[in-house]
Amino acid sequence: MIKDQRREELYNLLGDLPNNRQERILSRLISKEERENFFIERLVLELNGIEPVPAFFIYPKNTYGKTPVILFNHSHGGNYHIGKDELLNSASYMYKKSYAEELTECGYSVLCIDEWGFGERRGRTEGEIFKEMLWKGQVMWGMMAYDSIRAVDYLFTRDDVDTERIGTLGMSMGSTKAWWLSALDTRIKVCVDICCMTEFQTLIETQGLDRHAVNYYVPKLLKYFTTAQINSLISPRPHLSLNGIYDRLTPNKGLDIINEELKEVYKAEGAEECFQLKKYPVAHLETGEMRTDVIKFLNKWL
Repeated sequence: MIKDQRREELYNLLGDLPNNRQERILSRLISKEERENFFIERLVLELNGIEPVPAFFIYPKNTYGKTPVILFNHSHGGNYHIGKDELLNSASYMYKKSYAEELTECGYSVLCIDEWGFGERRGRTEGEIFKEMLWKGQVMWGMMAYDSIRAVDYLFTRDDVDTERIGTLGMSMGSTKAWWLSALDTRIKVCVDICCMTEFQTLIETQGLDRHAVNYYVPKLLKYFTTAQINSLISPRPHLSLNGIYDRLTPNKGLDIINEELKEVYKAEGAEECFQLKKYPVAHLETGEMRTDVIKFLNKWL
């Protein structure tokens, strides 16, 4: 009950969100493409009642019945022209094998949407979107989170998805989206975040605020939540966090603070083995070792 109250409190910090949550998700299939090991559905989803959301739904060949599914959150990197295409072609700071290939080989389907201002939703700058939303009482991060929650709603409309086996993962901005979404939505059964477990106070201490994009910042958040407190809402569900020791977006001292707090949270719930925060001797980078750890964790828990 306390977690539900805190989850509602977190949701209420996200500004004036759309009021269409009870409406059925409308989707349009734009095209279907066959690759060597999987199919790609290019979709347009009506998630927020404001603007349509282009998406990929990818599913493996030679599968029958319902599949587990990963909601893949693309990164930022200033690559506004890429967006959801990162699922098909890894960003320069990610392991070279795409997550589309990696996940479908393991039998997962994958959904990825373009975030506000990215991919097929670009045309306005991030700053322009943020400022207009601010005037309207909206929070850009809140609107992004809302789209992802509605994307999970969309998965429940498909008869080829095992809705008891939904995971989420992402790198950088996509990492932060993964743990926020998992904290807000208990339908997410497994969370994997790569290179963006940032402890807020430590980021301030290290003068790192400008290293994150403007969409990252939620008004009044620090009055009510720390990073660890948001992530505690994921417990006891399985959660893997992978980070670089030399990544200036995630100060090392902050990683230790979060790790100690969350280990205690999971221990108190009898779920110690379900949480891991791992550090690697890299900066803002996903290595082959990290990718192996991601797949192992997903295959174990999802």
